Amino acid sequence: MIPFRWVAAADEPSALAAAAAGGRFLAGGTTLVDLMKLHVERPSTVVDISALPLARIEELPDGGVRVGAMVRNSDMAHHALIRHRYPVLSQAILAGASAQIRNMATTGGNLLQRTRCYYFRDTAAACNKREPGSGCAALEGEQRIHAVLGASDRCIAAHPSDMCVALAALDAVVRLRGSGGERAMALTDFHLLPGEHPEREAAIEPGEIVTAVDIPPLPFATRSVYVKVRDRASYAFALASAAVALDVRDGRVREARIALGGVATKPWRAREAEQALAGQAADASAFRRAAEAAFEGAVGRPGNRFKIELGKRTVVRALSRAGALA
Repeated sequence: MIPFRWVAAADEPSALAAAAAGGRFLAGGTTLVDLMKLHVERPSTVVDISALPLARIEELPDGGVRVGAMVRNSDMAHHALIRHRYPVLSQAILAGASAQIRNMATTGGNLLQRTRCYYFRDTAAACNKREPGSGCAALEGEQRIHAVLGASDRCIAAHPSDMCVALAALDAVVRLRGSGGERAMALTDFHLLPGEHPEREAAIEPGEIVTAVDIPPLPFATRSVYVKVRDRASYAFALASAAVALDVRDGRVREARIALGGVATKPWRAREAEQALAGQAADASAFRRAAEAAFEGAVGRPGNRFKIELGKRTVVRALSRAGALA
């Protein structure tokens, strides 16, 4: 690890001032510290924001829930409001990482965590995300964990988060604060596709900080599920996952929310699949048609082509479990 300056921010203004001068925020440290040890991240200044008052979960006047950026993942997963109103979110968090990491990882840090691509984390390999213009070793390399949705000829790295997949399905909104004031954006717009600039992963500006995530009221989210398929049952990232909520009345789907993980370069909202389900009977054939729609634009490569069928089956399983709750 290279030498760096440490700043313990006492409040948001001091944190923002340090970040504006080129500092990187440290919350739980479960991603940044790892990448600093690998020399993937080399900040000259690290700004500790653990003292900021952003660790509350509170109900909003409209019936939604606001989760502060410094809320630990384990606290969010076990909070009564989250478990009751948004079980898919609790399930997604508990499916990710180990209990020890969940006890340290934060909401804001999870939003900004970086890919687990082997080549991104290996400074001897070509990676446009780490060094723009250097190439993408994954295109001709080991592709098992890589994306089949949202990739470009510059980057095929999959987004690693479980929590963000559930938040994408729930229409969550990210709240940010910087020198220009506060702003908010849909989580589905927060994470960016790689396109020509895979080094830019989120629509957060230099010097901005994530302050909270707002989850709007969604009555049928009480009947939501998260299904994750991985190489082993503990502490493994998704090969494919699906966050699903269904509003079923009289055996037919009125509304659906579907988001995918492990298969895309960002938390992937499958709106085509949602549209395919609307008004349809809540049965296996409709669920399969929705899964086909979710992966209609998928592009597989020799090492990850299996993810397309695996992803479809994961969607069907999640829809079947959600449908059984109606």
